[in-house]
Parts: sequence; structure tokens; C-alpha cells
Amino acid sequence: MDGRSLPPSGILNRVMIAEQTPNALPFVDAYYDIRHAYDASSGSFAISGYSGNGPLTIENLPEQLGAAVYGEFDGSLDLISYAQEKVSTPISVAGGLSSTTEGSAWNGVMMSRDLNYVYAANPAAHLVSVVDRLSGVSLSLNLPNAYGVSINPGGTVALVFVENATQASSDSDKPSVNPGINPANFAVYSIVQLTAAQQLLATNNPNYVDPTYGTEAQDCEPQKLPTWCVFPVSTGSGASFDHPIKAVFSPDGTTAYVLNCGPECGGTTASVTTIPITSSTLNTGSYGGSGIALQAQSTIPIPGGATDADFNGNTLYIAGQQLQTTGAYAGDYGGMLTVMNVPANTITGAYPISDGTHNRMVFGDDNTLWIGSSHCAQGVRYAQAQTGANVAFGCLTLFNTSNNGVFVDSYLGDATGVAAVTGLHKVYTAEGGQVYIYSTVTGSNGLVELDNSNVTVTGTATDVAYMDATSDADNTIY
Repeated sequence: MDGRSLPPSGILNRVMIAEQTPNALPFVDAYYDIRHAYDASSGSFAISGYSGNGPLTIENLPEQLGAAVYGEFDGSLDLISYAQEKVSTPISVAGGLSSTTEGSAWNGVMMSRDLNYVYAANPAAHLVSVVDRLSGVSLSLNLPNAYGVSINPGGTVALVFVENATQASSDSDKPSVNPGINPANFAVYSIVQLTAAQQLLATNNPNYVDPTYGTEAQDCEPQKLPTWCVFPVSTGSGASFDHPIKAVFSPDGTTAYVLNCGPECGGTTASVTTIPITSSTLNTGSYGGSGIALQAQSTIPIPGGATDADFNGNTLYIAGQQLQTTGAYAGDYGGMLTVMNVPANTITGAYPISDGTHNRMVFGDDNTLWIGSSHCAQGVRYAQAQTGANVAFGCLTLFNTSNNGVFVDSYLGDATGVAAVTGLHKVYTAEGGQVYIYSTVTGSNGLVELDNSNVTVTGTATDVAYMDATSDADNTIY
């Protein structure tokens, strides 16, 4: 229990399930793989006080003994207390939340790990919303087609991505460098909290130009006395953006790696673009999002596609789909996992995985990386199976990082949730609306499915989270 108090249920290894119809957050004993107490033959456990409609994603924050659960049908966001096993705080977001996050590699709403800030993108309303729980401020910033949010672990950088956007190299957000700049024509933005001095300078000026950093805001709100702005991210001579959708951050916190979806999202080239995070790029004296002068530095092409990624030390694992340009499957997409050495930023390997839009990645025991995707029955593997080939075309992939072994599950539906039950050598998944359990130790024929008969749900399971993980890294949202 890592020094934590015993929860009301008395269970030490809990997996929470986002379940739709009925709308609930049940949790199970992941040690015994049962819904009830180990010394009982029946019963069940659930997070009390949950009233959201259509729970879709769980942002798992076990180090903070909690989670943020997003409901897609009512745009609700609820902070869950793992210690008390109940909803601790329903969070109201100005401007509302988008319901277009599932089936995509990004997430439109995120809470900072310190639980103090919520950032949400709503492409339908063309807004980015900010909830500052420290000051009680909730407001919206104008940003057309904003559709994804990524936050670094320290909470100092909150990036927002624009749908179907590209940005050329050497595109500056500084009017002194780029006269006639239109701050609405960028692909990546940074949400920034202003200092008291900046607030006065930005009064009634939504396109405030900061005199210290020289950067021009796309919008600042509330206009009478702004407290938050959204600033474009510049590109250097060696960097560009091609349908960016998400960012992951290096373990040392010095670099953001933006994933450019490229052809998979209607663009030209899939790639990873690096943004250095230094003291000179952060707004001195502010809290929360502070990336006021961010500039992308370099772009590394990723032929296999880039829609999701996860770090393991100095290795970045990037999942995506590669467009097939020749042969019998020309025009189809094939899932690919690209392995990149960081900080050398060189590709060391690429391996075929499940097809579809990859939106879940998490590391488990026994040197395993688990990758979930949606719409996997629309790619090369499915097409091969239709011709009679003995090819698995499921949405779940196990990748062994020690020997580069790839194991693809049989088709069970979209893999919308993966939770690594670390220390117990198993993972829980949500596939096709049901809960499944796998061993992290592969068998002679690949994936080993464990008995899930006592953890199945009557509704539709959309996500899973290991509540008692030791690290916030046991999370497929970050």
C-alpha cells in the first residue's frame, strides 16, 4: 500500500472501470480478479456519488490518490478520491467539454497532476477552457478548432493543438520578427497564466504583446483584466507541424515531443517535433501553464506514423499507422511501432502492430508495452485475414521491449482502456465494451488471457485504471 491508509473497501489492488449504461464507476479486486470481497461469495464495489452521464476516460493519478473522470454525454468532469472511494469534487468547466475524444489519439480535457488546474479543448465551440482551482477562476479562451490538450508532469506547460492544422518552419509569434503576424494561424498553442503586472498591461487587449518575451497572444480573458492568455508556439528553421495531436514529455522534463499525425490525419508527413522547455521560455512569476515563449527546434520524420507515444527512460515508443503505397494493400494503413533513441533522436527499429487509431499505451511488468487502438478492423491485417491468411487483427498489442516480440490479440472490438496491474504481472483492458485480463508473461501461442468471468460488467466498459499503482505513469491519458 506504499504507506497509504486502508480504503473503506479493504481492497489493496483495485481496478476502476468506466461503465456506460448504466453509468457507474465500479471497481474490482485485481489480486483475486473478483467484484466482491475475497471472503465473500457475492457483492460489488463502486465509487459512490458518481452521477456523470457516459463515463468515457479515466485520467489516473494514483500518486495523488485520485482520478479525473470525463463523461462524454453530459460533458461532466469529476474528481475521484481513491482514499475515500467516492466523488470528491464535481468540476464545472466554462465553455463546456467536447464529446469527440474517443476513437482518437488525443484527449480533449486534462487535469494537472497537482489537481490545481483543468484545461479543456472544445472544437465545436472553438474554445479552450481553464479552471484554476486555486483561485476559483473558470474561463474560456477563443481558439478555433482546438481539439487536444497535453500537460507536462510539472504543470508548467499546457499545450493545445488545432485540428487539421499545419505550420511551416521559421514561423514566429513575435511581431518584431514576423510583421503582420496573425496569431490565429498557428498549429500549436500554449496556455499561460499572467502575472499581476502582465494583467495590467493586457487590459482590454486580447492580442496582448508581452514586452519581456515579445510574443503576441491569440486571446486573453477576461478582457477587462485578463488572467490567462493563449500564445502560439513558434517554429525554428528546422521544425514544423503537420496535423499535431498530442505531446509527450521527456523524463528529465526538458523537452516536449509533439506527435504529428501526418497522412493518417490527412496530412503529408508523420513526425515528432521537439520543443525545448527552459527557464527562458517560461513566464517568470506565474503559476500553472507558463510556456510563454516556446519555440519548436527540430522535426524527426516517423515513416510508421505517430498518434500516440510513451517514454521508457531514453527510449520513445511511437505508435501510428503507415500508409501502404504499393502492392496489394496500397491505400490501406498498417499499424506500426517506431522505436526512437532519445536524445540522439534516431530511429532504432520499427515493428508491425495492430492497425487502427492508437490511443492507449502503458508499460506493464515483464518488459511489456501494451498498445490499444480503435477501428483496427479497417487496416492491412483485417484485409489479409479476409483473404484467408492466418493473421490476428485485434485492437490490442503486446510488445516485448527486451526482445522486440509482437503479439496481437484476436478481434474483440476497440481497445479503449488498458491498465497495468504492476507487481501482479497482469493487465486489465476494456475491449469491445467488456473487461478482459491478460498475463504479462506470454505463452507459446502469444497472449495469455486470464479468467475474467468474475469482473465482467453488464453495461459498456470504456476505460480502466489501476487505482493502487505506485506512479502516475500507470496512465494512458498522459
